[in-house]
Amino acid sequence: MPSEVPPILQPMLFDLEGVSVSRARREVLRGLDLSLPDGASCLVGPSGSGKSTVLRLLNRLADPDQGRVRYRGEDVRERDPRELRREVSLVPQLPALVPGTVAANVEFAAAFGALEADVPELLRLCGLDPGYADRDAERLSVGEQQRVMLARALALEPRVLLLDEPTSALDEAARDAVEATLNDLRGRLNLATVTVTHDPAQAGRLADWVVRVEAGRAVEQGAVGEVLA
Repeated sequence: MPSEVPPILQPMLFDLEGVSVSRARREVLRGLDLSLPDGASCLVGPSGSGKSTVLRLLNRLADPDQGRVRYRGEDVRERDPRELRREVSLVPQLPALVPGTVAANVEFAAAFGALEADVPELLRLCGLDPGYADRDAERLSVGEQQRVMLARALALEPRVLLLDEPTSALDEAARDAVEATLNDLRGRLNLATVTVTHDPAQAGRLADWVVRVEAGRAVEQGAVGEVLA
């Protein structure tokens, strides 16, 4: 099936054109072309297909060897990386919290953007009781730590959340709870999201637009109901 493109009148959040990336002499992305409209998108594909590398390109944690990455029509290489990462915030696959309390972690992230964090409100948004603020972050369950990572990302007041396999380390109940939180956040904060997942069913629950990635190329892209049908 040929790759589809979003309707021309639909605003584009990201466009990638002819993007190639190599690591240790191995080609990770090969002439990748894809478009992600504003809203909720998912990159779906097997491990090693290059999905996480795409996320890193979107907020300049990496730059392509060839090709162009645009954010809202502007080449990301024309943006200051720190400024871009405040606006386009990445939540990594595994929690990476700093030693200390939950509140200290959220405030640490806010300081990156020279902001003051409303810790209780951020925790509520992410499905945690404000009482978690004084808990030792390293003693939380993985599901709770993932929610703290979300709160840290939201402390930057981003316009876009990049989510790398946000539930891969969680059991089914915790996965469902985090997915519900993500869908709630989209509506309440008017956030755009780009989620990486290996699970097409999860893409169906979290996205309106889906891109299938295989061996460093986008092999199909379109509305979730069409691509996953």
